[in-house]
Amino acid sequence: MSAPLSRAVRAGLATSVGTGLAALAAFGASAATSMPAASRTTHQHAATASKPFSIGRPVPLVVKVPHSRTAASYVPAQFQGAYDLAPLYAQGDNGKGSTILVIDSFGSKTIKSDLAKFDSQFKLAAPPSFKIITPAGKVTGSNGSWALETSLDVEYAHAIAPGANIILAETPVAETEGAVGFKQIVTAENYVIKHEAALGITGGLVITQSFGATEQTFGSGFATKIAAFRSAFTAAQAANVTVLAASGDLGATDCSNPTCSSHYNFKVNSWPSSDPLVTSVGGLNLSISGAPYHLTGATVWNEPFVGAGGGGDSAAFKIPSFQSSVAGVVGQWRGTPDVSMSASVSGGAVVILGGQAQSVGGTSEACPEFAGIVAIADQVAGKGLGDLNAALYAMESAGAAGIVDVTKGNNSFDNVTGYSALKGYDMASGIGTVDAAKFVPELVAAVAQVG
Repeated sequence: MSAPLSRAVRAGLATSVGTGLAALAAFGASAATSMPAASRTTHQHAATASKPFSIGRPVPLVVKVPHSRTAASYVPAQFQGAYDLAPLYAQGDNGKGSTILVIDSFGSKTIKSDLAKFDSQFKLAAPPSFKIITPAGKVTGSNGSWALETSLDVEYAHAIAPGANIILAETPVAETEGAVGFKQIVTAENYVIKHEAALGITGGLVITQSFGATEQTFGSGFATKIAAFRSAFTAAQAANVTVLAASGDLGATDCSNPTCSSHYNFKVNSWPSSDPLVTSVGGLNLSISGAPYHLTGATVWNEPFVGAGGGGDSAAFKIPSFQSSVAGVVGQWRGTPDVSMSASVSGGAVVILGGQAQSVGGTSEACPEFAGIVAIADQVAGKGLGDLNAALYAMESAGAAGIVDVTKGNNSFDNVTGYSALKGYDMASGIGTVDAAKFVPELVAAVAQVG
C-alpha cells in the first residue's frame, strides 16, 4: 500500500442512492464513473475472476464501479448519528480546545474554500482555528490524488469533532512505498510536537495519518530501516500526543512496488499502522438508518475489485504488551487494526474538492473520523490522552459498553486469504467500532486507570 489510502468514486447520479445523492447533485458532481484516461493515474482493470486484479498508484483510485453496484454515499449527519455523537454534542463536548494534526503530501490549493463550502452545505460551524503549515519545506508541486486525500482528512476530522482546531501540515515529497517521503513526514510531525505552544496548541493533540507503506518495501532488514523513522512517535508518547494511522485498503495483502502494479501473494502489513506506538484504524461497511440516524449494522469493509480493510500481523514488530490479552489471535507479532470506522465505497463519505462533491471511501476516511472521536475525548479529559492502545485493549477485555463488536465479514483480497471478524478482537475489525456517547467517557477513564 502506498499513500494516500483512500478510494474515490464519482457517483453516477443516475444510479446513486442514499442521502448523499442530494449533496452530490447540489454541487454538480460528474455523472461519470471513471476518470478520463488522460488524467487517470492508474491502469484500468477488468472486473473478471479470470484476470489478475491490481490497483495502481498513486491513489485515491477513481474506481470504475461494476454496473450491478450502486454508489451510495453518506453525509456528516449520518456518520454523527451512526457513532452516537448527539449526546456528547448536547453537553458541549465537540472537541473544543483540542487540535487535530492532518499530515498530507502536497495538500490542496482549494482546501480552505472547500472546507467553507463543506461547512455551509452540511450546516457545520467553521473550526475555531484552521492553520496550514509547511515545516518540511515549501510545497512547489501538486498531486490531484493528494488533494482529494486532503479534503477527506480535513473535512471528516472536522465533521466528527466540529469544535476542534485543525492544523494541516503539507509536505513536499509524496510517500509512495518504502522510505520515500517519510523523512519529510517525520520532520513535520516532530516540528508540531516540539512547537505546540507556538502553534497555539493548548489542549490535546491528535495526529491522523492516512498513508502507509508495506513493511517489506523498505528493503532488506526492513525492521531496522523502519526504526529510523520512529522519532516522532517516541516524541508523541512523551508528550501525551495520540498518533493514529489508517490500516490500508487492500485487505490482508498490499502493494509490492511504488506503482502498486502488483501485490504480495502472501499476508503482509504496512507501517506506520503496524507500529506499536500508533493506533491502527481499520475499515467497515456501516448500515445507517433514520432519521434520526443510527447504526443498524457493521461488517468488515470488503468490496471485490475495489478494496478491503487492512489488517494482520506485522513482520517488523513483536507482540506489544498491550496485546497480551489477544495473544491467542495475533500470535507473536503486533496485530492490526486496533479499532475500525467507516471505509466502504458503497456508503462513502461526501467530500468537497475544487467546489465539487465526490463520494470517497477507504481507511483514509476511517482514520480522521476516529481522530475526531479522540479529540472529543481529549476535551472531556481536559488534556491529551496520548497513546491509547493499552486503554483500548483494557476496555475490550472489560466488555466496555462503548465498543460495538463487529462479527461479520473478512479482509481476504486479491486471492490472499485474510482474517474473519470474530466475537471480540480480530485482525479484520480490531476491537470493533464505537458508540461515542459511551466510548468517550470509558476511554478517558481507561487511560487514567492504565496510567
